Amino acid sequence: MTAKAKRGGESGKFATKTAKFKGGKVGKNEHGGRGSGRFQERKGNGNFAWKKQGKTTRGKAGQSNYRNAGQSGKWKDVKVSYSQWKVTDKDGVTEMTTRKEHTEKFPGRKVVDPKLLEKYNKGEGVNVQKIKKWNKPMVHKIKMKEQKLKEAEEEAARAELLLTESSGQLEAKEGTYTAHITQSDIKKAVDITTAAKGFDLKLEYGPYLMDYTRNGRHLLIGGRKGHLASFDWITKKLYFETNVMESIHDLCFLHTERMMAVAQKQWVYIYDNQGVELHCLKMMHRTLQLEFLPYHFLLCAGNEAGILSWLDISLGKEVIRTRTGKGRLGIMCQNPYNAVLCCGHPNGTVTMWTPNNRLPVASILCHTQPLRKVTVDPSGRYMATAGVDRQLKIWDVRNLGECLKSYRINAGASHLSFSQKGLLAMSMGNVVEVYRNVIDGGCKKPYMQHKGGNTIHGMQFCPYEDVLGISTYNGFSSLIIPGAGEPNYDALEANPYISTSGRREAEVKSLLAKVPSELITLDPTSICQVDTPTLQERIEAKKTLLHVRAPKIDPTPRYRMKGKSGSATMFKRKQKIREDAQRGYLKTALRQQAEAGLGKDYFKDKQNKEQKEQPTVLDRFKPKAAKKK
Repeated sequence: MTAKAKRGGESGKFATKTAKFKGGKVGKNEHGGRGSGRFQERKGNGNFAWKKQGKTTRGKAGQSNYRNAGQSGKWKDVKVSYSQWKVTDKDGVTEMTTRKEHTEKFPGRKVVDPKLLEKYNKGEGVNVQKIKKWNKPMVHKIKMKEQKLKEAEEEAARAELLLTESSGQLEAKEGTYTAHITQSDIKKAVDITTAAKGFDLKLEYGPYLMDYTRNGRHLLIGGRKGHLASFDWITKKLYFETNVMESIHDLCFLHTERMMAVAQKQWVYIYDNQGVELHCLKMMHRTLQLEFLPYHFLLCAGNEAGILSWLDISLGKEVIRTRTGKGRLGIMCQNPYNAVLCCGHPNGTVTMWTPNNRLPVASILCHTQPLRKVTVDPSGRYMATAGVDRQLKIWDVRNLGECLKSYRINAGASHLSFSQKGLLAMSMGNVVEVYRNVIDGGCKKPYMQHKGGNTIHGMQFCPYEDVLGISTYNGFSSLIIPGAGEPNYDALEANPYISTSGRREAEVKSLLAKVPSELITLDPTSICQVDTPTLQERIEAKKTLLHVRAPKIDPTPRYRMKGKSGSATMFKRKQKIREDAQRGYLKTALRQQAEAGLGKDYFKDKQNKEQKEQPTVLDRFKPKAAKKK
């Protein structure tokens, strides 16, 4: 499409400059005439005669919409803007041309992969058709909420593009197995930084226990003979090393790496990152197992007498202490999904405990012989148990009725540990075996295998790293397990590279967002539901209190001698007994009404509301002061 303009006379500012077209107010001021987007003759230092194909239509100020010569409507597939006009000058004639924008081949945003949408799916939505039609505001609110949830799922799926890292795996050559690859072979094949993550510590005060922080950056080790040390295992920077001069039975980090709990011979002690003793918890006596719930700030302990205790470290108060009645508590772990404690017992059962109940919320017979270890995967869906009967069983925590998978192993596993990517490591004596696809049932041979020099006493996968830490009688070993850790971390949840100021801010935010211990249940989704039976009972109890009547009493006083049992005397005695009983009943009912908020003020407010809610036609003739009353 072309448009030509002839110059009437080369005078004024058009003598040496190329003519330009401006619409709107600017074009009106400079060229004269209207700047409404319609091409007409304009007044100025020169007369412009515009030649065009087709017709012109009126548009916004400073713009123009063309119709093609052979079309009846606007061009919907062509966008014209003034930045696309090309001005050329040939023999005193100015030509202004435009170019068409080609329509996009794939309009709109990129379609999200259905598998990613299924990964971030938040469940079935609310069926709006079952809601009554007259409740339109509620239907609108639910529709808006469902729309926001769908948008959140889609945006979460699109954010997968930002996750640049991916988990790897170990692949063997033809005719060999990955279990034949040793740690020395892996160190030779990987880069220097990864090879430095595999190391051994030779120590003298074993057997040792170990624990990683939630971000996987710091390591705490403790020996049975009192040796305690904390350090950054990646940079090998030692924070403190001391001897507590007592036997250490268990240890764990608290909400940060600056505080840790150690179960010693008599009581539990709290230390800081300099090795200074902060607290002595004498209510936790002869503790064998420790667990820390990070979202509730609860320190859980199980002792030799079979007593479970929960301590709120933010307040320093003991929440509850209960007796399990199953004997010595040497096996305990937590479910990270619902913060429920899972305890293994010598009779082959696993019991689940919450601080809101003195009885177990669930009890499962997992093995016919004593248990050796229990662990739950990071998602909180599956539980693995190992017993003396040389069996490994996988359970679905959401449905505890049946065993998903059962495996026969060479010996009873003394330790179990799940990785963030679903690998399961088990220790049998001085041998560690790592399996893949345990939950799906696809593991026939171990993924990796390592044989140490001494018996293994502790084992744990490092979060966000392809590392498995094992503590033995003679020290600690860090094994490289490709594909074990989550490659992409959430900096707001657990940041391995957090700064000092960021750690302080995260600690304050976690304290402000602390979840009360009363909300720990076996099914966390039940918190959002209404307890309908209890609510109905409360409503019926209030209704009965509103209409209280004294019961009918027909007393029969005992017979008295010497003229004290005459008809008049008996009538007075009966009346007094009846009045006393009715008076006591009414006093109790009034007290219950006051406790339920149904006292005298309730009836007064009810009468005032009834009077206000029933206006009459003659209210307009009342004085203003009377209306306010």
